[in-house]
Amino acid sequence: MPIGLIALALGGFGIGLTEFGIVGLLPEVAGDFHVSGTLAGYLVSVYALSVAVGALGLTAAITRFDRKKILVGLMTLFIAGNLISAIAPNYELLMVGRVVAALCHGAFFSVGAVVASDMVAEDKKGGAIALMFGGLTAANVLGVPLGTFLGQQLGWRSTFWAITIIGVVALIGIQVLVPQTSAAGRTDLRAELAVFRRGQVWVSIALSILAFGGVIGGYTYIAFTLTDVSGFAASTVPWLLVLFGAGTFIGNFVGGKAADKSLNTTLISIMAALTVIMGVFALTAENKIATLVALLLMGTIGLASAPGLQVRTMKYASDAPTMASGANIAAFNVGNALGAWLGGLALAAGYGYASPLWVGAGLALAGLVVVAGGSFGGRTAVSKASGGVAPRPEAVEAGVQ
Repeated sequence: MPIGLIALALGGFGIGLTEFGIVGLLPEVAGDFHVSGTLAGYLVSVYALSVAVGALGLTAAITRFDRKKILVGLMTLFIAGNLISAIAPNYELLMVGRVVAALCHGAFFSVGAVVASDMVAEDKKGGAIALMFGGLTAANVLGVPLGTFLGQQLGWRSTFWAITIIGVVALIGIQVLVPQTSAAGRTDLRAELAVFRRGQVWVSIALSILAFGGVIGGYTYIAFTLTDVSGFAASTVPWLLVLFGAGTFIGNFVGGKAADKSLNTTLISIMAALTVIMGVFALTAENKIATLVALLLMGTIGLASAPGLQVRTMKYASDAPTMASGANIAAFNVGNALGAWLGGLALAAGYGYASPLWVGAGLALAGLVVVAGGSFGGRTAVSKASGGVAPRPEAVEAGVQ
């Protein structure tokens, strides 16, 4: 793999740490600024909404520029956002820093996925994207415990200073190690938006919403499941979530390799497995050993879909991948919001703390139906996406099985 992918992965790690690292520090932030826990929680939810906005709006605004320069600019924005957060004298300015950092999140991964895939051969694109997303999954493994530990020892601002430094290193790495890219603007914005007329692009977006909604539907309220259903002590929850994070790290790379061999078959298998594991988790959540196994598998299977989902979207929008890639990143975050919202409705309805897992299973089952149905029209869609020029048979076989 090209060494430039390491620089992209480091950028992804910093961005992921920004998203997850504050979770364990919300009490300290709330106490420092004398705000309620609810207001402190908005630093997380507003970040997620800003990611979705940036993935579409910012990507649309920058699509005409050279992709390497875009990545450099986005990392500069990321550094600025975390620097604002580190020195923020009040809650309002901290929120501004969070929004600024979040705006680059979706655009970085959408443009970075295109750059990463362009750096390798056709049969290695899934693995390249998985390596870049590996930084994000590594942050998922380390973000909460590492960010919390550092913030508790040296103050919550130290976490943002550390992330700022990571951003500077990633910026230098991208500038030095990522090869010069062609301008993304060979097609205009209208051409980029034209990909949304294709049914298979919408199939990919819907699948991304349902896949991530399925995982997050259960994960958002997992602390309540672990303590109130499984019987674990509250103090063990952060370390149990490392188990989930380790699963996401494994699943990301395994899913990327599998997607390179057989894209739609891999996604169908993942959605079927995710449906089963979420259902089994809900049924066995009172057993601690079964819960540990299910937590690991939920992370592994759930995030195994990420590289394939990104590759699938870009496959059906190969003539204008940047905007479609950004839409897919936005879809991930819409799925996060949908899963959390539906899980909350299940709890509010009195179905118990295992009910979000059933919500996740239902969303995963819906995703299975979508990808199975969408796979039938795949070969024709790839031909249309390539501008009416029929792709080589081996390319179709490798990418859309």
